[in-house]
Formats: sequence, structure tokens, C-alpha cells
Amino acid sequence: MAHRTTIKVRFADLDPYDHVNHARYLTYFESARIEALDEIGFGMDTMKAAGVQIVLVELTVRYRRAARLHDELEIVTWVEEVGRATSRWRQRACLDRETVAEADIFATFTDLRGRPRRAPAGFAEAAARFDAPAGT
Repeated sequence: MAHRTTIKVRFADLDPYDHVNHARYLTYFESARIEALDEIGFGMDTMKAAGVQIVLVELTVRYRRAARLHDELEIVTWVEEVGRATSRWRQRACLDRETVAEADIFATFTDLRGRPRRAPAGFAEAAARFDAPAGT
């Protein structure tokens, strides 16, 4: 089952056109990924203590419609694939079950100095908990 996070749009998130600024979605998506990692036991503090970090390499976002002040967005997060040292994540920001924006994320694992390393033991199994939502 995909991870789900609810985020309420605040005034500071808006652009001059009174809809969510495109860059704010990056923050929404990041917050949801951090919550998902915490939920499966691979929170940022846990990984850092183990000498590993997950670093975004590529991020593509597609915007489908506007979200506005006080809208409650559901951020749906799932892990599409885990490789030896990489992972691919997918995310959707939904309003009333309609996709507002979607992201495709490619990340790699590194040590704390930024050198590539293998995914932590058990990560792939834990991340498999967040599979694609039905209809994907």
C-alpha cells in the first residue's frame, strides 16, 4: 500500500496567481518521502547514525491543475524500484482524488561524504511495503 500524507495549503505557499507555487510541491513531496522513510524504520537520523544518506539525483514533476489556499492535498508516495545503490520513487499530490501534480524521483545511497554505497540492509524489503496504488 502506498504511503499517504495530508498537507494543507498555506498562504505562504501561493504564487501571485493565488495557486500553489510550483516550487512548493518539491517541499510537499520531500516532506512525504521523509515521513515514509520514518515509517519503515529508515528515517534520516537512523540512516545518518549508520553512516548512510539518500540523495536525490533526478526529479521530474508534471503539473496537472492548480491547488489553492486551504486545499488539503493528499501526497501519495510509493517506491517503484530499489537497486543495489539506487531507488526510484513516485509521488502524486491529489485533491479530491484528482491528481494535481506528480513526481518521478531517482535517488542514490551514499556515505556521509557523498561516495556511492549500497542500499542499507533491509531497505528494499521495507520499501516494498509502499507499492503502487491501484490503477497505476
